[in-house]
Amino acid sequence: MNRYFFFATFATFALIASGSRGSSELAEETISIDKPAELTAVVAARCFECAWDIPGREAITLRVSLDDKYSQHLPLVRTGEAEYAIALGHVDAGRHVVRLEVDPATTATQLRDEGAATVRVTLKSNPPAPELAYAPILYARPNTVGKFTDPPVFMWYETERGPRSTWYRYSVIFTNEDGGTQTDRLMATWGRTTDIEYVYGVEIDRAGAVLTEEFQGPEHKMTAFKGRRDARHPLLWVSTDNNMVSDQGETTIRYAPLAAPFSLANKSREEVMDRNPWLYAVAAKEMVREGKVVKATRPGTNTISDPRRFVYLEACAEVGSAAVSFGVRVGESWLSSDLGLATHRIVRDGCFRGAVPLPEGVDGREVSAVRVSAFERPPRNGQPAPPATAVRLTRINTAFVLNAQYVPTPFLAPWRGLETIPPGKHFDLPVTKPRPQH
Repeated sequence: MNRYFFFATFATFALIASGSRGSSELAEETISIDKPAELTAVVAARCFECAWDIPGREAITLRVSLDDKYSQHLPLVRTGEAEYAIALGHVDAGRHVVRLEVDPATTATQLRDEGAATVRVTLKSNPPAPELAYAPILYARPNTVGKFTDPPVFMWYETERGPRSTWYRYSVIFTNEDGGTQTDRLMATWGRTTDIEYVYGVEIDRAGAVLTEEFQGPEHKMTAFKGRRDARHPLLWVSTDNNMVSDQGETTIRYAPLAAPFSLANKSREEVMDRNPWLYAVAAKEMVREGKVVKATRPGTNTISDPRRFVYLEACAEVGSAAVSFGVRVGESWLSSDLGLATHRIVRDGCFRGAVPLPEGVDGREVSAVRVSAFERPPRNGQPAPPATAVRLTRINTAFVLNAQYVPTPFLAPWRGLETIPPGKHFDLPVTKPRPQH
């Protein structure tokens, strides 16, 4: 018999923020459980006035409390109807109350007086399994508070099981990064403008004891976690403009998106975005609001054209000491992801993505072939690059464009094989239609 049970009302609550810094109307849900659990919620929100791309209308931000104690903030970054899954943390047996209210101080100015959001909350108790119990809680980067930039909006974890222990590794998708890689290079070498970061990992033995904990700190350095916790949840502070974290900090606003399980064997991390295409839309709208999406763009200027005018490609290869770029053929011309810049080439092994911009008026359906090209790496920091090895290409997983709603639309059947590509050479694959997914 499953001793975990819950009840929740499914009423709809109108959340209306006052124009002053006063209170907002409260939404409330109650749950009773007979054992300790990890509590989660799905917030089904309707906000047709929210517009992440328009200054002053970016988002309504909800303040979530559990048993009269602050839990987290939740920005409604999506227009219309959307669901947001959040983690509320460890609770003991008994009755628990979750409340949501609009936080006027972190809500867009034009939405504070309009009563623009409607919310339905569904609560669920979960056995305190490690993958939920050790999911991190992220505190806001200080220079993002109230500014609608770079919030962490999605979290997932990957599981690696060994004979004596299990690793749980948590990654977070931020809507963008204010520092680090420029926008056109992000598209060329990652195929996205979101920032995806591994933030925390924990190794647990069969008896449930923690063997190792780590987080990705500034300059991408893996560091042993020695910070504070909320129950078993590690507390992490986003501390750099490219969204590295620390195990200490001073901001008090925090986020706890529910960590979803993903297995990414023979796939890039961007596959998570494909399964949650609203992330493409939110990222694109942030680029528009920040003036990074323009009609006439030039390489190296931190701007791109409309993300729906790109071809997105994914391949898996041993790049070694070489570099690679993607290309697509339209008519008799080849277009390249690297924009003719050596800095815009991919220099990592595994499964990776890039994106090729299309000229205005050219449709992705006009692409007749895709290409993977190998190059020697240029000198870096005044030091010559090592001799380039041949690229060993094993997969081309996908090629797609984004439709009008920013949903990926694949047009290439996956390829599996082994092609050795010396520097200065390329591998071309004619476009064949993908099989329907069932």
